[in-house]
Amino acid sequence: MTNLQGRRLTLLLLLTFALPLATRAQQPFYTDDADVTAKGKLHFEFSDEYDALQHSLFPSRAQNTADAELDFGLGHDIEVGIESPLITISNARGTVPSAFGLGDTNLSAKYNFIKEDEGRRHPAFAASLNIELPTGDPARKLGSGLTDVWLNGIMQKSLSRRTKLRLNSGILFAGNTTTGVVGIKTRGRVFTGGGSLVRQFTKRLDLGAEVAGAVTGNFQLGRGQLQTLFGGNYAVRKNFTFDFGIIAGRYSASPRLGVQLGISYDF
Repeated sequence: MTNLQGRRLTLLLLLTFALPLATRAQQPFYTDDADVTAKGKLHFEFSDEYDALQHSLFPSRAQNTADAELDFGLGHDIEVGIESPLITISNARGTVPSAFGLGDTNLSAKYNFIKEDEGRRHPAFAASLNIELPTGDPARKLGSGLTDVWLNGIMQKSLSRRTKLRLNSGILFAGNTTTGVVGIKTRGRVFTGGGSLVRQFTKRLDLGAEVAGAVTGNFQLGRGQLQTLFGGNYAVRKNFTFDFGIIAGRYSASPRLGVQLGISYDF
């Protein structure tokens, strides 16, 4: 094995325990959880995220993403969902017009094939398949103009009664990871990874942190994604939470700074 191959293998292993960026679940975190919506039930999430962009994305300076997701328990341990963002891109004055409109629509399916049984050491495992349709206008950078196909593996382990660790590892086979101007624009294979640690501090309040990462198939870090998020959920009612997070990232594919507010509701 050459030194270059060794560095690439090390980077891939690190990303396997870093974080995914394609689907949203377990708001405000980007790391997906192994749980699925109960059979015949609906789960709704809405979030609004405002991001200050990296300077390398000039003339685009900021992006606001209002995102709605609806999940349905299709059968035994199987969930399907649809997610669609409404994007506003703010550009510098005197350059190009700012843009507003529908982004690309994501269709997803998740299967929880191993549960974490109480009293046993093995974690829960799940897998999800996501297909993102090019419903956004690529001329205004609201969409990629590509059909994205992404497969993600999920591990979830309770470290204590109140603390959960979640790890994701995935691969984008086709398309790219962009949402508006945020994300990897390079077309082709992208490796993603993920992990979050969340603790229940009170009966109503959960707080946690994550690190998110993605890299192109040729491991060009300058075009990659790396970001952290600190946030949590406050249970207003048993089936209704208020979600919040603060984001910081580096490399051009990640927001420089961001804040996210949202709600989650179980029907």
